[in-house]
Amino acid sequence: MAFSNGGSSGGNMTGRRRGSRSSMGEMSEINIIPLVDVVLVLLIIFMLTAHVVEYGLEVDVPKVAQQSSKSAQDLPVVTVARTGNLQLNEKPVNINELGAAIKKRFPKDKAVFVRADKATTWDGLAQVVSALGNAKYDVRLVTQTADDAPRKR
Repeated sequence: MAFSNGGSSGGNMTGRRRGSRSSMGEMSEINIIPLVDVVLVLLIIFMLTAHVVEYGLEVDVPKVAQQSSKSAQDLPVVTVARTGNLQLNEKPVNINELGAAIKKRFPKDKAVFVRADKATTWDGLAQVVSALGNAKYDVRLVTQTADDAPRKR
């Protein structure tokens, strides 16, 4: 019995099977292309659904009518004008007497609301916040939400 090493013997194909790979052995590698396809599809699915997922507990909070124990007149509000002038609830006040004036008019309050014009310089506003901080008040800045702001045309 003779064996062929894959060489040509006069055009005769004895010893070779039709369609077989004569010069290479069997492939023993794993085909990872289907695995990569599945991983990419899963990645796309997770990317599309990640923003939909909400985290945390779902709690339905009871709704109550908002009650305010103090009116705007009872709260200490310091207004800083564009020119730098100060007012404590519509009455002019000096920055050096600001802490004493608040203690005199609002002895129980620990927080002061500061309302400033948007054209006020930062230096003037910082001086007011510093004076209130030295008088041991909690400073809260008053802002206006974008929905409540008047529209510019």
